[in-house]
Formats: sequence, structure tokens, C-alpha cells
Amino acid sequence: MRTAFTYRKAEPGDALRLSVLYKQVYIQTYGTVGVSTEFANFITKQFAVERIEGVIANQPDNLYVAVYKDNLVGVAEIDFDKQCPLNNIVAPEINKLYVLEWFTGKGVGHGLMAAAERMLASKGAPQVWLWVYVLNTRAIAFYERQGYEWIGNASFQMEFNSYENKVMLKQLQREIN
Repeated sequence: MRTAFTYRKAEPGDALRLSVLYKQVYIQTYGTVGVSTEFANFITKQFAVERIEGVIANQPDNLYVAVYKDNLVGVAEIDFDKQCPLNNIVAPEINKLYVLEWFTGKGVGHGLMAAAERMLASKGAPQVWLWVYVLNTRAIAFYERQGYEWIGNASFQMEFNSYENKVMLKQLQREIN
């Protein structure tokens, strides 16, 4: 039997929990050599409660959460009309798809991705893109299973260091009502 998860737009009361979830998943995924000052600066700013509150208030379609027993276990963050680093593509970006490690392999990522893609298709988006760290082979395999195709590599710049990422693209099917 599969665990019951619900998916919904993020609400203002989710901001603190999202901040913790983002930080936990980011450190678990990318902190392979520990936490540098650059790394700490990035996650402190990027995952600040105030930033998340602003996204929820001003861009309510941008954050979808996965809920289990009234607790957040995953999040998908979408940026609309984002410039892709390759091929002059301007389209929605799946900016983040984060699932707590305990809940990986249980369908949470798939559910979040499906909710985000349904919303984007209903708004007429013909495609969606994302980038994923080249060493994150588990995520790359997941995105490939979801129908995303590699279109090239691009660097993600932090303060001092850049990190090579695969850029992936998916054509969306418009929903017919």
C-alpha cells in the first residue's frame, strides 16, 4: 500500500517549515565536502523565511508542497518566464524539486512534478526546463523518467565557485477540458 500524500499550493504558515526543509535537503544533496562560507551564505539568503513568505504572498502559483500527516515532506518551486542558459529559451523553470530523504522513492517527487506540470499546462506553457547538478545522478535519472531531455550543460555561479549542471527540457501536453 502506498503512503497517502496530498499536494497543494504553499500557504503563508508554511514559510518556516519550508525554510527548514529547503536547507535540510540542500545540505544533504550538495554538502558533499561540508559547509563552506560561500555555501552557508547561499542557503541562508536563498532559504530565508522572509524570502519564502514573499514568494507565497506575491507569487502564489510558484510553490507547491507535499504533505504527509499535516507535515511538509517536499516542495516544487516554479519560476515563470525564466531565461534558460541555453538555446534562447524563455519558459517556466522548475527551480527546485526537494524531497526529504526519508520520503524519496515513495512517489512524492513524481506527485509534485505532476502537480506543477498540470498547472503549467493549464496556463498554456508549451515547455518547462530545469537544471540539475551533474553529480546528482539520482535526480538526473528521476528527471529522465519524467520525460525531461538533456539539452546541454551550463554553470551555476555562486559567490566564488561555479558548478556544472545539466540543463533539461520537457515539452508539455496541453490539458483538454
